[in-house]
Amino acid sequence: MIPSDDPDQGRSRLRASDSDRDFVHQILSSAMSQGHLSPAEYEERAEKAVAAKTFGELDSLTDDLPVNQLTTAAVATSRRVNQASAGVEVITSRVAVMSGSELKGRVAVGEHLNAFAMMGGIEIDLRDAEFTSDQLTIRANAIMGGIEIVVPHDATVRITGMGIMGGFSGSRNAEGKGVPGAPTITVSGLAIMGGVEVVRRSPHGQGKMSLDK
Repeated sequence: MIPSDDPDQGRSRLRASDSDRDFVHQILSSAMSQGHLSPAEYEERAEKAVAAKTFGELDSLTDDLPVNQLTTAAVATSRRVNQASAGVEVITSRVAVMSGSELKGRVAVGEHLNAFAMMGGIEIDLRDAEFTSDQLTIRANAIMGGIEIVVPHDATVRITGMGIMGGFSGSRNAEGKGVPGAPTITVSGLAIMGGVEVVRRSPHGQGKMSLDK
């Protein structure tokens, strides 16, 4: 075959690497969180990104998206796991007994986080948290109380808790696979005559994900 003089055509035939596929996956995730793609469209394109062999196949998945804008958002919100900074306290628990408690902002979390609410309420928002482990297990127990857990849009989330005369669940699309490099969050525990809800939301400033509306 005669080599093409078109640099774009030549690039499209080049083999893509795992990091190239991961980067496109991050762009697609950011596109869904901002409403450029529906959940079904994201799932279809994400599957194709995993199987893509060339740059041409990857480019076809993003050529109708505002890539520059989404790349900036993906880099800004990508949740790579870091070691806790010196002197930074790793939060391991939140308790609310006939009261309220919250965990949000630039806080550090480790491998385990315990939340106990009895006739009270706890709000946990991990969108701005610093993850010091790639695996976080949240044990949420609510007795005649409520616990809301907001997880980052790019995290892998598993919900294994149980409700007894109460509810232990996630909002639509709360549970599922996230972006490579982001942490895996497992939510377990019991809700007895109370409720535990897991919600996946976009980064601050981008609004709530359309899936939660």
